Amino acid sequence: MNAESQAIDILLLGSGGREHAIAKKLAASPRCGKLYIAPGNGGTSQEGENISLDENDPAAVAAFAKDHGCGMVVIGPEAPLVVGMADAVREAGIPCFGPGAEGAQMEGSKLFSKQLMERAGVPTAAYGSFTDEQSALDYVNAQGAPLVVKADGLAAGKGVIVATELEQALDAVHECFSGAFGDAGNTVVVEEMLTGPECSLLAFTDGITVRPMATSQDHKRALEGDLGPNTGGMGVYSPVPIVTPEEHEIMVAIMHQTVEQLHREGIDYRGCLYGGFMLTPAGPKVLEFNARFGDPETQVILPRLQNDLVDVMLACAEQRLDEIELSWCDDWAVSVVLTSAGYPGSYEKGKLITGIEDAEALDGVTVYHAGTREQDGQILTNGGRVIDVTALGATFEDARNLAYAACEKIDFEGKTLRHDIGLRALKGRSAWDA
Repeated sequence: MNAESQAIDILLLGSGGREHAIAKKLAASPRCGKLYIAPGNGGTSQEGENISLDENDPAAVAAFAKDHGCGMVVIGPEAPLVVGMADAVREAGIPCFGPGAEGAQMEGSKLFSKQLMERAGVPTAAYGSFTDEQSALDYVNAQGAPLVVKADGLAAGKGVIVATELEQALDAVHECFSGAFGDAGNTVVVEEMLTGPECSLLAFTDGITVRPMATSQDHKRALEGDLGPNTGGMGVYSPVPIVTPEEHEIMVAIMHQTVEQLHREGIDYRGCLYGGFMLTPAGPKVLEFNARFGDPETQVILPRLQNDLVDVMLACAEQRLDEIELSWCDDWAVSVVLTSAGYPGSYEKGKLITGIEDAEALDGVTVYHAGTREQDGQILTNGGRVIDVTALGATFEDARNLAYAACEKIDFEGKTLRHDIGLRALKGRSAWDA
């Protein structure tokens, strides 16, 4: 066996549905030796070994990877990236999939990201940034609503307030500066509100070469009809049928522009760059960048990827992505998220989950665990977003119908879900004009 095809042991950080999808894809590779997941969940234990290790402690993670002879570390969530996990792993001489702390500022600081976009000439919403409350309030009053108010730093997906009324925007500014989002709200970014459908485009990159993935569209709101509070994501599909070839071309060009700018500024960015786009009447504009795979986008993108994920991630980590061309299956993918009653507010844990095996017995269905844990051979709820039910089908409708048929097989006390995932896209672009 030559060096390029040898199996390697891998450490994967994270505990969500995204990490289960990554773990399953890595484990399917003949190049995957021992797979460790820290801390993992009730599903990842079926793909490798869950280990008790602090995913936000760079020294501990680097030491574990070195002591266990890992040939690659894959970082799932944003928090370890922002604290410099990839830097510590690379300093230990181990290939790592994920940007260093500097590159992770693309997600860790909204202001950093906006300023880099400006320098790169990337189309994005007009904005102002503020470190004191009064200046931000003055700006909001001068601009008027609608506006989007964002805490600058990581706020576990909660530091973004879409304000359709002036009073909402003023309240959001006050909330940020009052400490509601901790240090994340020390700087506040206020943006114009863009209109149009949203679309995600993720890309693999080694800091020089960019390989865009398939398009996807998440459903952020908790309730049907895109109502209610924002969540981590209630469902997603791939590809996005309403994206025109021209829009797709622009989005791909923007991903290249952004990586080129990072490279020009000497920022080593190896991993996944996630572009969140708004398809505005004036063309695609970037809402935000994330420095890792999306959740739940990963749960529909990776099942459609035909490449060996170990090969692709290692090529990113070793800066030889130019050797890889991505290949995608023609199937549509739809994923529906099953949540605990009360999510995204307070919810109970420890509810018994049944029917996972029955759901997975359906041809084309994969069940990804998110907020679950295993106890005495049983799977229990352990979070707000509990399960991602993903289905592949020859048509969008086939995949959608199959996903919902699989959802019916799974049960736990307080199970909640949206029944309208993908409905809007089935109606076509005009559904966003209403």
